[in-house]
Amino acid sequence: MQRDPRDSRLQFSTGKRRLILTLLILIPSAMASAYVGSVLPEKGSTPLELAIIIVYSILFAWISVGFWTAIMGWFTIMRRYDRFATSHALSEPLEPGERPRTAVLFPICNEDTPRVMAGIKTTYLSLRDTPGADQFDIHILSDSGGADKWMEEEAAWAALVEELGAQDRIFYRNRKVNLKRKSGNVADFCRRHGKDYKYMAVFDADSVMRGDTLNKMVHIMERRPRIGILQTAPACFGRDTLLGRLQQFANRAYGPMFAAGLHFWQLGDAQYWGHNALIRVEPFMRHCGLPRLSGKPPLGGDILSHDFVEAALMRRAGWEVWLAFDLTGSWEECPPNLLSELKRDRRWCQGNLQHLRLLFTEGLFPAHRVLFLNGAMSYASALLWFLFLMLSSVEAVIQAVVGPNYFTATRSLFPAWPVWQPLWALVLLATTGVLLFFPKVLSYLLIVFKTRSSRLFGGPLRLMGSIVLEVAFSALLAPIRMLFHSKFVCITLLGRKIGWGSQQRDDRATTWGEALRFHGTGVLFGLVWGGIVLLYAPRFFWWIAPIVLPIVFSMPLSVLTSSDGPGRWLRDKRLLLIPEETFPDREIQDVTRYTAEMEAAPVPLDLPRESGFLRALLDPGLNGLRRALLLRHKRNPGEIARARNARLVEKLLEEGPNSLSAGEKQCLLRAPDSLLEVHTRAWTADGDAVRRAWLKRA
Repeated sequence: MQRDPRDSRLQFSTGKRRLILTLLILIPSAMASAYVGSVLPEKGSTPLELAIIIVYSILFAWISVGFWTAIMGWFTIMRRYDRFATSHALSEPLEPGERPRTAVLFPICNEDTPRVMAGIKTTYLSLRDTPGADQFDIHILSDSGGADKWMEEEAAWAALVEELGAQDRIFYRNRKVNLKRKSGNVADFCRRHGKDYKYMAVFDADSVMRGDTLNKMVHIMERRPRIGILQTAPACFGRDTLLGRLQQFANRAYGPMFAAGLHFWQLGDAQYWGHNALIRVEPFMRHCGLPRLSGKPPLGGDILSHDFVEAALMRRAGWEVWLAFDLTGSWEECPPNLLSELKRDRRWCQGNLQHLRLLFTEGLFPAHRVLFLNGAMSYASALLWFLFLMLSSVEAVIQAVVGPNYFTATRSLFPAWPVWQPLWALVLLATTGVLLFFPKVLSYLLIVFKTRSSRLFGGPLRLMGSIVLEVAFSALLAPIRMLFHSKFVCITLLGRKIGWGSQQRDDRATTWGEALRFHGTGVLFGLVWGGIVLLYAPRFFWWIAPIVLPIVFSMPLSVLTSSDGPGRWLRDKRLLLIPEETFPDREIQDVTRYTAEMEAAPVPLDLPRESGFLRALLDPGLNGLRRALLLRHKRNPGEIARARNARLVEKLLEEGPNSLSAGEKQCLLRAPDSLLEVHTRAWTADGDAVRRAWLKRA
């Protein structure tokens, strides 16, 4: 790799900025810890109070990271200039022949097919209107396991390709074996097609990106040959539920400032978030193969949160990883309800805790070791907050029941009179509140006075009202998240592994039964905790009431925030608005329209869209497509396979599709002769009754 003249300046600025960050975290944290000791009844002299001080100091340092990230992001946007921003490379033009081949990857697994295809269609059409569009190919990489979902996806892909005339531009592949989940899915693509492309843009199933944004990313990486991964900061959109609207508002209102702050500290040591990013294929294939961790899951086995590790390995090999904080036109969707969010968080928690085993991997840059620790703290901090609250509650109850210790181990003529200073405690609480909520004030100032984009959020007054709403619900939901995240950390450390299914991406409301199942234990815990403190230390109860009460009322909160009724009402009142609703980009309008059109599109034979296996048997078009795809790579089956397929055909015709197991259906879908035989016999006079019976049951 050639030496970049910017290297020395970059290294100096990186070291200086991170030294400043370290001092800004450690010095106030030490002062806050000393202050906590002065507030406690025994001044930190007991083991219990010492534990409280230690836990609080860690937590204060943790929230300080977010605070100073927001501060530096605010300054970066206020100046409207950062000399290390990757977008400066756009001023160095590309010649037409310099645009390399780029693959756009959509790894999917049992996702909502119309929404996936709508996102692909939107991105493809947006790309088609840009220079160098013929250098982009789209690959749908399916890990969907069931025969129905597989055939539903294949039929939708074929219809999309036919509609767009993109037979040599949009490709579909379904993996036989779902090995290593998403990272294995992308690795399989790299083995098959990696040498055909210089770059690959990795998307999520719900990702959408503007064509000119993709072109800009390629442009930047062509002009900055040391960049191995270029990550965008995707904006959230498309939710109607109350929780979804709260999250996408927070993402759009505060996200740009925090993204600028992350860029300020990380520079060329940024994180890869697994989607909406552009990757240089050759070094990724050479250096980013994931090891299998020793031991059993959850902390051993396959690495679940692969993206952070791939970024660290890319950086170890000498390539830079950058966050393109100032590139727009990159979108994703957020979870629609609290249970869906917590299901995702449980997976992420396990993956992030696995990273602790990689902290001392040879050759990793210190910045990425810190990022591993930071990712683990995203969930471990919840357990620390929980411990802090429990220790504080125990201390309060002990002080109320046992009373203070007037005569300490140190000899003295006079008793040690404990003095309670409520003002000191309020100062401590206010300081913590400033760290948590002042960044939101800064975001308001940026939007109203610097970028002058408050009209995109409904105007200055409605923007302020939206921030107040978001802060209120964040405060209500934070204790519930704390309880669940603490549980996730504990069960992961105790060795209980979790599943890794597809995410819920539609606006389905949480039922009361689901709320009782998931929140019932937490409600009981909140009642016991609050009841004990109220009984023995009633004054302290009012200090923890903002935490206990949301836990006690977590079931109605979960149901309320999962409903789209309140969300739509707030939208009608122009609260929690985002720019994608006020002045939507063409791509946002398109993906919404295409999703609705694809959901309403007629299916041959009036079969349910989800009955993919039956459609492959009876629909002449899909049956012919499936056989044509198989015959492109025709392999003559052995005698055993032919006998098995013949037996499955007879079983299918005699007993119906439901008599076959998932594996047997997959076998038939990979046997072109058997597919033709079933289709032919089902449409003959003798098979008329069989076909009608199948259609009736569908």
